[in-house]
Amino acid sequence: MKIKELGWNDFFNKSFSEIETKETFPARVAEVHKDHYVLFSDEGELRAEVSGKFRYNAITASDYPVVGDWVISRMKPEGGAAIIEGVLPRNSKFSRKVAGTKTDEQVLIANIDIVFLVTGLDNDYSLRRIERYLTIVWDSNVKPVIVLNKTDLCPELKERIAEVKAISSGVPIHALSALKPGGVKGFRKYIKKGCTTALLGSSGVGKSTIINSLLGEERQKVGPVKEGDDTGRHITSYRELIFLPGGGMIIDNPGMRELQMWTGEDSLDETFNDIKEFAYNCKFKDCKHMEEPGCAVKEALEKGELEEKRFQVYLKLKKELNYLATRKEIKSRNKRGIFKKQIAKWQKQVKTIKRNYK
Repeated sequence: MKIKELGWNDFFNKSFSEIETKETFPARVAEVHKDHYVLFSDEGELRAEVSGKFRYNAITASDYPVVGDWVISRMKPEGGAAIIEGVLPRNSKFSRKVAGTKTDEQVLIANIDIVFLVTGLDNDYSLRRIERYLTIVWDSNVKPVIVLNKTDLCPELKERIAEVKAISSGVPIHALSALKPGGVKGFRKYIKKGCTTALLGSSGVGKSTIINSLLGEERQKVGPVKEGDDTGRHITSYRELIFLPGGGMIIDNPGMRELQMWTGEDSLDETFNDIKEFAYNCKFKDCKHMEEPGCAVKEALEKGELEEKRFQVYLKLKKELNYLATRKEIKSRNKRGIFKKQIAKWQKQVKTIKRNYK
């Protein structure tokens, strides 16, 4: 497999050419495990680990390679395995806030061209989750496609497609049944040679079934949904870059239990552009759309031109993003304060040394 087939392009070549040596070569991260990485390159498939220097220079977890990354590699002296010296700049990434109370970024996958947001048309179906996914994706520099799977279980298919279309801001929508013969035939048009795609969605929506249908074989483990609520069990346990017949790559992702935002408010405007359009006509530019006079958004709600549930989700996500922005600023100020204290400490040490040598 040549690196051009792996998605190598001028963007990555420019970055690599500035730092390459005779010993180094580019490779793409296909799998990430606790103690090693799996790389694809002109050298073949390689097991790899990061160098000691890389570990020393890494500041946060987001500095480490993720599936889809292009890395600077060299072969170990004994051969058969590689050392990762660095990560090339990413042209796109899909991130979320780490679980828990820490205000840190978790990069899940990188250098993706298209992301398929998969929703099941059974009890998993949720317009609100689709809105949340779209808000995150708009900030990732990736083209989204909404995939509605399990059409065979949905007698209200036309109504469901219309509902999703109303909240999707013009994003392409593809409805299919991955279990039916030829169910993913139209899906394949999005995946071209050298193109990297990814599937995102909760457990049980059929991500692994879609990949198996594209491959024409039962490669990915598939588990039954839970009885009674149609939610799935976590079968896919790690992210993996997979080659597809006819070219192109797809990344399978574990179902995500928690999807906390790591994005800016501009992404919210992309997802809720209908609310943004109404807001242009508000009397006050800084209208919060609550009790202000001349609020065009409240007027749209009263007239039934804007759904109340959608507006409440907008307010909830806006509040979440404002809180995230505040936490980021506090963390940034704390870092600046620590840095200033460190500089003052160093300056004091230098003065002491100079006095002692006089």
